[in-house]
Amino acid sequence: MLRFKSCAALLVAAVLAGCALEPARPVLPRAPAFDLVGRVAVTHDGRPFSSGVRWQHAAERDEIWLLTPLGQTVAHIVDSADGAVITGSDRRQYRARDVEALTHRALGWELPVARLAWWVRGEIAADGVIAGVERDAQGRLFLLKQDGWDITYAYRSQDGPDRLPRQLDLKSESQTIRLVIDNWQ
Repeated sequence: MLRFKSCAALLVAAVLAGCALEPARPVLPRAPAFDLVGRVAVTHDGRPFSSGVRWQHAAERDEIWLLTPLGQTVAHIVDSADGAVITGSDRRQYRARDVEALTHRALGWELPVARLAWWVRGEIAADGVIAGVERDAQGRLFLLKQDGWDITYAYRSQDGPDRLPRQLDLKSESQTIRLVIDNWQ
């Protein structure tokens, strides 16, 4: 009887411990690596935000710097398999498993990093639900509706061979994001 009680207690403890764990992050396909510099403007619930942006996207990690006009870091965002971290200009750190939820909590607006890594290259996110696609005469994305976002694209030239966008306008139910890309590396 004692053996049964200790096994039952162990099972209950294991179940309760499992309930306390955060759910595992889903493994999503990663977009090819890039490094960009530009500007971002966000409106969320009527509140505006704008800054410079530098984004290094690699196979295992994203690093995004939100910058003042003079180049000082307002926020540094790191997203990797270990989770997401935002470090503010005051050096305070915020952590979470999910970068979208973390940006919403720390900045007041969601930055859809995993999907945006595809969208910013003029591509459809590999794992998303597509509600609509429109392409221009060169076959480049002009309008994409995916995962609750409407994304409108602008390119450097109307007729040119450039495949990478110079501007994206993203709109969801609660926010708009304009990303202007000044330089690709």
